[in-house]
Order: sequence, then C-alpha cells, then structure tokens
Amino acid sequence: MTGSVTGGVRLLLRLEGLALLAVGLLAYERFGMGWGVFALFFFAPDLSFLGYLAGPRAGATSYNFAHTLVGALSLLAAGILLSAPVAVTGGIIWTTHIGFDRALGYGLKYSTGFGFTHLGLIGRTRAGA
Repeated sequence: MTGSVTGGVRLLLRLEGLALLAVGLLAYERFGMGWGVFALFFFAPDLSFLGYLAGPRAGATSYNFAHTLVGALSLLAAGILLSAPVAVTGGIIWTTHIGFDRALGYGLKYSTGFGFTHLGLIGRTRAGA
C-alpha cells in the first residue's frame, strides 16, 4: 500500500506516540481535573468512528478530524491563553488519546477503508494482506 510508512520510520512514529502518551499523563497529573474525568473522556475521540456509518470516506474524514493534533493542541493552547482549565483538561486528554492510538499503531485513515492508515495496515485488513 502506498502512503504508509514501514520499518524504522514506522517504529519512530509509534515511539513518538508513546512519548506523547507519557507526557500527556504527566501533564494531566499536574494540570488535570481528576482521574475520573480523564477516564470518562479518554475515549471520546473514538466517537468519530460513527462517521463510518456514512461510508469509508466520511468515516476517514471524521476519524482524522478527531485524531490529528491540530484540534487537540489548539484547544490546549486556547485553554492556556484564556486561563480556561476545562479547555486545558480537554486538550491534554485529547492529546493523550492521540498518543495512545499512535503508540498502538492506529494511524490516520485513508478513504479506502478503516484498516488503511498512514502507519500501515491494521485489523482484518492486515490479516488479509
């Protein structure tokens, strides 16, 4: 599959995700609003899977919107700049979720199907390859 990384580059991107996860957990310990809130909202970005009900193109768009750092870091920055603790908490949780997914190998999706990611094939797509 073209457009996905392999080998050492893939490993580096997954390690980058692991680092993002670790830093996110440390930041949440310091600036978050309690681990109950973290647990409640950690998987909220995965609600973007519902986009796949409208087909692979809409699914990939909704998933990618919820799993890129642009929104998460914008929310975090706005929270810091506006002294809005709820936004800081949301930004940290969102960023940490993205790191978690990337560390596990779940990359941004292509419109060809859920299993086609920038980090390579996943799930049943990988098993059938």
